[in-house]
Amino acid sequence: MRTLEDGVTDGFREFWTERRICTLVTLRRDGTPHVVPVGVTLDVEAGVARVICSRGSQKARNAAERGTAVVSQVEGGRWSTLEGTAVLRDDPESVADAERRYALRYRVPRVNPERVVIEIAVRRVLGLS
Repeated sequence: MRTLEDGVTDGFREFWTERRICTLVTLRRDGTPHVVPVGVTLDVEAGVARVICSRGSQKARNAAERGTAVVSQVEGGRWSTLEGTAVLRDDPESVADAERRYALRYRVPRVNPERVVIEIAVRRVLGLS
């Protein structure tokens, strides 16, 4: 088990900035996993992964209610998983910051007045990247 404080390689940083679809796992009320494809941005210095989504989405509700989330990405033999504590942010500053980060990795997101941000405080890092 590693954390982001354990030292991040240039390869790890690059892997989390290259454009690729990731998966987000949150927990439903019955404890079963809810897995969906998402775009993820990672702020290594802050130790925070971010996922933008709509306020009423299942992933947003699960993250807010259970406070746990996992994001993963894979390409060939390279993969990385980030586990942590999730909070839902809906303040304009947090949403704008997450949208800016998303635009840098993916593209400018469509307008969505119901947008919120799942912020994951990364506690564990797994993988080969």
